[in-house]
Amino acid sequence: MSQTTPPQALPVFTDDPYTDGNLADPYPLFDRMRAAGPAVWLEKYGVPAFAGFAECREILEDYRTFISGAGVGPKNLHKEPAWRPQGILESDPPVHGPMRAAMAGVISPRGVRSLRAGFEVFAKELVDRLIEQGTFDGVTELAELFPLRVFGDAVGIPREGREENLLPHGAMNFSAFGPDDERSRSFFEKGAGTHEWVMANCARESLAPDGMGAQIWAAADRGEITADQAALLVRAMLSAGLDTTVFSIGNTVQALAAHPEQWAALHANPRLAKFAIDEALRFESPFQSFFRTVSTDTVFCGVPLAAGSKVLLFVGSANRDARQWGDTADEFRIDRNAGGHLAFGMGIHQCVGQPISRLEMDVLFTEMAARIRSIEPAGDPVPYLHNTLRGWRSLPLKITAA
Repeated sequence: MSQTTPPQALPVFTDDPYTDGNLADPYPLFDRMRAAGPAVWLEKYGVPAFAGFAECREILEDYRTFISGAGVGPKNLHKEPAWRPQGILESDPPVHGPMRAAMAGVISPRGVRSLRAGFEVFAKELVDRLIEQGTFDGVTELAELFPLRVFGDAVGIPREGREENLLPHGAMNFSAFGPDDERSRSFFEKGAGTHEWVMANCARESLAPDGMGAQIWAAADRGEITADQAALLVRAMLSAGLDTTVFSIGNTVQALAAHPEQWAALHANPRLAKFAIDEALRFESPFQSFFRTVSTDTVFCGVPLAAGSKVLLFVGSANRDARQWGDTADEFRIDRNAGGHLAFGMGIHQCVGQPISRLEMDVLFTEMAARIRSIEPAGDPVPYLHNTLRGWRSLPLKITAA
């Protein structure tokens, strides 16, 4: 992955963060990594890993030293080919600027606000259905279902084939951000053929003329981006509003169900939904880790780093760092001001699609909070084990209407 020997005096960890056990419960390992110093050397992967909030934030903000264009996974894409064309997330200035500007032009405050009414209609329909059922799976019948419908419609991609292609494609895509192991290869096998479907449905002729995808293509017509970049940006938009949103919704509903006093507070004041969402993003970050590449020989936090080497960032750990969040960092409390968490990244690569993700979640949880008096587990949750993403495969839940 990077250097073959650890920098002098860097604590060496033989732990593998990507075992089933550590993925199911990463926090004890994260605690030990942060306690060991600003960085540790992960022997199995030959890479320095940063797990503290201040260190991760500084790396994310220093896009010149810690670049994304060589890939946000363990492979150095300046030296070996990517498995697919590189998009906005794996680009550096000057390529990055026009792509981000085109995306930001579509995901504007006015554009996002215009989506609310449509999102609210389906949120009401969905909550009606769940209340009638009484019990449901918080993943397949809520976290996956809502974004697939409302955000897919907002982008303007065809409804047919969304679930079968978008979900396995996202899991495959984000697998490339972690080690190339048996788990990653299994997601690539399950996602076979989905990349072709996604790119075909990101093409101009496949998109509804009044959707956000068509607006991206209009930027290409104006010469602001190329046609190839337009297709990649529609693909990136799908990831921003769908993939991690699915995990964020699941993590939020699970945290609220596991902490009934927090749900009671939200039910009493549904306007706290935004705070509950930010706290859930901090508490169980859907994006746990990714890489950056060092552009030039440098020393960071006393650690010498060679040009072309990789560094590994654990933002899921940074968001539990007591030095940032205090002694209650491991508690889920919706009265916390969790703004500034790193779940959406930071700096020029901070998720440009986060306003849409936040809108989806705000609409859904505001509707749920107003109409559901209690929510509780109806069985054991099943974790979703993935090298980059953190979430749930199944969440049996029981609700009582207000």
